[in-house]
Amino acid sequence: GNDVIPRRVCYFMDTDVGGYYYGQHHPMKPHRLAMTHNLVLAYGLYRQMEVYRPRKASDEEMRWFHSADYIDFLRRVSPDNANQFAKELQRFNVGRTGGDCPLFDGLYDFCQSYSAGSIDGARKLMTGTADIAVNWSGGLHHAKKSEASGFCYVNDIVLAILEMLKF
Repeated sequence: GNDVIPRRVCYFMDTDVGGYYYGQHHPMKPHRLAMTHNLVLAYGLYRQMEVYRPRKASDEEMRWFHSADYIDFLRRVSPDNANQFAKELQRFNVGRTGGDCPLFDGLYDFCQSYSAGSIDGARKLMTGTADIAVNWSGGLHHAKKSEASGFCYVNDIVLAILEMLKF
């Protein structure tokens, strides 16, 4: 009966995530992820999990779903050089005035980190090395093949599903 089967939980957290800033009036606040991580630490929940700092997803992995020109754009554009990418900013829906996908410092690193957490979490689930995978930075499922949308730049959910389909 009442036997409880222990669950193996893998938890992906990039402690740098709290430093990414979508802008003052934007509802997406990555610092909340850092606050959540601090609660995980304060309550000792980390003792019940395998904790991983996500690696950076490669361009190749992100191109499993996204177009090469879009990923190349995300890698190259920054607030400092945005004026050189006026056409691409419009085309890829990034940094538009009044838009919901602003251009910010570290955008590409943020995308690489949350994407790798989801890909690697999916792999751990499929290989049986974890029963539960947690990546609170991920879940950015609105991103399209060649366009940012709904606060989302790289669709880590699609990437995780594509990883799962390999098994």
